[in-house]
Amino acid sequence: MYILLLSIIYVSFISLGLPDGLLGAGWPSMYPMLEVPVSYAGIVSMTISGCTIISSLMSDRVIHRFGTGKVTAVSVAMTAAALFGFSFSTQFWMLLLWALPYGLGAGSVDAALNNFVALHYKAKHMSWLHCFWGLGATAGPYIMGFCLSRGQLWTSGYRTVGIIQVVLTAALFISLPLWKQKTQEGASEEESRSYSLREVIRIPGAKQVLITFFCYSAIEVTTGLWGSSYMVGYRGISAEKAAFWISLYYLGITLGRGICGFITLKLNDRQMIRLGQGIILLGLILMLVPAGDLLLCAGLLLVGLGCAPVYPSIIHSTPENFGREASQSMVGVQMACAYCGSTLMPPAIGFIVSHTTMA
Repeated sequence: MYILLLSIIYVSFISLGLPDGLLGAGWPSMYPMLEVPVSYAGIVSMTISGCTIISSLMSDRVIHRFGTGKVTAVSVAMTAAALFGFSFSTQFWMLLLWALPYGLGAGSVDAALNNFVALHYKAKHMSWLHCFWGLGATAGPYIMGFCLSRGQLWTSGYRTVGIIQVVLTAALFISLPLWKQKTQEGASEEESRSYSLREVIRIPGAKQVLITFFCYSAIEVTTGLWGSSYMVGYRGISAEKAAFWISLYYLGITLGRGICGFITLKLNDRQMIRLGQGIILLGLILMLVPAGDLLLCAGLLLVGLGCAPVYPSIIHSTPENFGREASQSMVGVQMACAYCGSTLMPPAIGFIVSHTTMA
């Protein structure tokens, strides 16, 4: 039972990552067909992010009422429905309509799964699960590219990922008794209660960890979005090389989380977070030093490796730092702050760049 449920959670984390890269990979083919400007991708992305923030804040009450298993299954079903909705969209407003269940489903399942793993499993599984998210985030654009390379429309990419989500939804509904049994063993949902946003913020240390989540997501997303532009606009590297080299950053995150699962056997969550922060700082210094392309590549890889342990370790330490009773409420607000950072900071950096320089 233990292995079966853990396997389902691992597959769920892959499914969490699958839709994340579809919009970026498919948009060059989408906007001409929808007859909208290329910049409208930002509207879709912010609609999804806004709904994700809302569902993250509401996730605590929903999970307390229905349980982690049901919330996960229904959330993945909402995501699957939204992906099929995208695949049948012929006008831009239809994308915005389906972006609502897309974001609402993503926020709830993210908060539910992260807290469930933090309560019931060891730190190594948290790192490896987020590594599996990276595999999903990598596979999503590949699926879209594969469909487009075979002469199919972008709708086929969304439909293919939608079918995968439907299969996962069925598996999650079948596995509901396992979730209930695991919860009864840990008695986590019975121990916990729902906290309001005001109560969460008043918990000692809450403000600091929420700011940390905002800043971490700002670093992760901003590096991924603007890293190529930095290489082209400031370091004079060709666009083709920059597109390839930025993959080193994502490779660093994915491989790093796989490696961190083993390191957690020796280091605790706080030590893992500090290790990650130190590696990020070293990577940023190498990126800033104008001393050749090799150091720049090493810097990108190190920033990715440094990012790897921070997010999973903060999540996993939540029950220990704030108590099992408050962990679900805290994780929901942490997710919301993370999405705020990833939503607000990339355009803010873009504003700074437009009024100064890429450096």
